[in-house]
Amino acid sequence: MARKKMRPRLIAELARRVRALREQRERPRDSQRYSLDYETLTRPHSGRRLPARASADVHRESRLLQLLGRLPFFGLGRLVTRKSWLWQHDEPCYWRLTRVRPDYTAQNLDHGKAWGILTFKGKTESEAREIAQVMYHDWRLVPKHEEEAFTSFTPVSEDTLHSVPYPPLLRAMILAERQKNGVTSTEEPMLNLERTRIDPWDYPAKQEAKRKAKGTPV
Repeated sequence: MARKKMRPRLIAELARRVRALREQRERPRDSQRYSLDYETLTRPHSGRRLPARASADVHRESRLLQLLGRLPFFGLGRLVTRKSWLWQHDEPCYWRLTRVRPDYTAQNLDHGKAWGILTFKGKTESEAREIAQVMYHDWRLVPKHEEEAFTSFTPVSEDTLHSVPYPPLLRAMILAERQKNGVTSTEEPMLNLERTRIDPWDYPAKQEAKRKAKGTPV
């Protein structure tokens, strides 16, 4: 006799979905999590305080959604960059916006999430992803008439020279060490010049991983 298939526990599944929906509704919105008291530089929801050096940027610069809220369609297709990138890198670093989801409970629609395609130090990623640190006060909008000049970038051709001879003193020390260890190799010691690629500390993916390890960003 064929065994009947067990039906899923519909009530338990419905209860799980109700709990998930309730948790989602009770979850604080971005306008609550990242609201800021500009006098004390403290976020009321978390109680965390911004560093003192952030005071100038907080009062002069804008969050990402503050910039996008002034634009038609929240600036879809526009380029945005960060002041810290402009100061630290000569190569173009920017996001091209592909999607914006504002927090409609915010008073001026100045909170929310955004997605885009990242170009960092002249290298463009293939897929769009969520933009991290949209709550930071250092975002800049690239004017339309400057986009072409801002994105133009000619990669520096890497030198094809991968190794060079050691200086005479180091070469003599290496040969003496070989002789001491009984190495009979007659190969000329060469200094390797190939660079190991390491992403900069402010690469968005690195900062996102660091943020997840530490917890909610300030």
